[in-house]
Amino acid sequence: MDSTNVNGYTNGPAYTLTALNRWSVADKQLPAVDKIKTIHVYDFDNTLFNSPLPNPKLWKGETLGFLQSQDTFATGGWWHDARILAATGEGIEVEEPRAWEGWWNEKIVELIQLSMQQKDALAVLLTGRGETNFGELIKKMVRSKGLEFDIISLKPAVGPNKERLSSTMHFKQLFLESLMETYKDATEIRVYEDRVPHTKKFREWFQGYNRRQNGQGGTVTRGPITAEVVQVADTSTLLDPVQETACVQRIINDHNAAVSNGVAKKRLMIKKTVFYTGYLIGKSDTENLLTLVQPPSKMPDTEMKFLANNVLITPRPCDNTILDRVGGLGAKLTWQVTGTAVFENKIWAASVQPIPADSKYYTENPSPLVVLALRKGARPIDAGKIQNWQPVPTDKQFVFESEVGEKVLLRIEEEIRNETEYESLFPNKALKRKHGQDDESSNSRQPSGNFNHSSTYNSPQNQNRGGYQNSNTNQRGRGNHRGNGNNRGNRGGRGGNGGGRGRGRGGHGYRSLDDVGERSTYNNTPPAYNPAVAYEDFPPLQKQTLTPAQQVQQQFQQYNQFQQQLQARGGKGSGGGGGELPYF
Repeated sequence: MDSTNVNGYTNGPAYTLTALNRWSVADKQLPAVDKIKTIHVYDFDNTLFNSPLPNPKLWKGETLGFLQSQDTFATGGWWHDARILAATGEGIEVEEPRAWEGWWNEKIVELIQLSMQQKDALAVLLTGRGETNFGELIKKMVRSKGLEFDIISLKPAVGPNKERLSSTMHFKQLFLESLMETYKDATEIRVYEDRVPHTKKFREWFQGYNRRQNGQGGTVTRGPITAEVVQVADTSTLLDPVQETACVQRIINDHNAAVSNGVAKKRLMIKKTVFYTGYLIGKSDTENLLTLVQPPSKMPDTEMKFLANNVLITPRPCDNTILDRVGGLGAKLTWQVTGTAVFENKIWAASVQPIPADSKYYTENPSPLVVLALRKGARPIDAGKIQNWQPVPTDKQFVFESEVGEKVLLRIEEEIRNETEYESLFPNKALKRKHGQDDESSNSRQPSGNFNHSSTYNSPQNQNRGGYQNSNTNQRGRGNHRGNGNNRGNRGGRGGNGGGRGRGRGGHGYRSLDDVGERSTYNNTPPAYNPAVAYEDFPPLQKQTLTPAQQVQQQFQQYNQFQQQLQARGGKGSGGGGGELPYF
């Protein structure tokens, strides 16, 4: 009685070493069938190699999924364009000579080396990355590390026998069946995989395969095999933010070229979302300011979040009227701490004044301040309700320099004709209308907030809605607009539209690794933006018997370690796609 196997062939194809080698790009002669008793199969991404993921501190939550989708760009997304992988670390030109040092899972490397030494073991590298785009690059990478595989198999556009490959899992199952049917004398197979959904599917598939080999629901072809799927702890990393933006911009350029040629439909572009504008504070000054925080001695775990990163100008994009008068982006201003306060035992803040005292500044708080730390559920904007400030001793009257800047996340959207740069800052049309940029030909909207400078701008027409003020007045502006700060990303699976596990900070996850065909010509157009990404999330304060100053110092030591580990792990998997936004 005829039977049809998973390859779709009646009575199965001919399983030979030659046929099996068609799945491989390793260009090696395979060992004889009777020499192999065990098969070791290793996944590549975040099993063997700590592949970079989209940075949730750079992109809005919805864009994280957009980037990883197979169908987003005409030339493929994050997992389909070799430029992303080649940009790992300092780029292939720098990393190849030093074998991508620090980017490998060294425990898996050791296992592969043992596989290489074991005479009766077949060492296999199996990845869902597309053979066309990634074959040569991945061979270079493993060769630089001194790793030798008998087979290196990447997902082809079609199988060696013209099999249609509906998904990465389908491809891997086809390959594994060919592998086991060819090496019939092998008594065990071990698969190393980092993704929980794939681990589960592999285990179920091997169970079904062995049932058939025991004569249950299929023809016995080689007998059962001991199969183990080893769950590897996931690891992931991030690219340099500027390099990442540049790579994505080049992918967009290729996509837009395809639109011009009639291959794709919508032109795309990178747009900024500005969550707040402020006088941004450097990390060394942040460390000093955090010594002003004295949290309760019995503070519960995970309750505390440290900030101390800016003096707020406005919790939204700053219009040109205000921006010009504070000196524009990049303008420097020096401040001195004058007092501290705790609001409802939830917000720790420091009041500051500019140096010199008559320097121009603008803030939509009643007076300039730095939010130092928050308890869970507190809103930084509520620091503006503080009225009583406690003076600080002379040694705590810290002086620090700030720079006018923006808290920016990027998003990828359709390119809209005639959209101004200011309009592009807002993700939806309603917000664009609400925050239309000032038109010099119409009555300019007065800023809502506090502008401290000389009496030049203290004319009667500027005293409405909390307009400009001189250093001897303290008129409070309304300045209470709060935009939508929800940028939490969805969890996604590499090969589905969700349901997979998230990775790194923000819970972003893999999308499909299906190949999309030929890679388009590289485009060296520079990126649209060169953002400075503020890494603001500190580790939670832990219960300890330390003084408040020692607690803060220890937290900052942990923070420094945390910053270093971001490049190796993508941050903590706390579930929110873009992290928490300090002023929303």
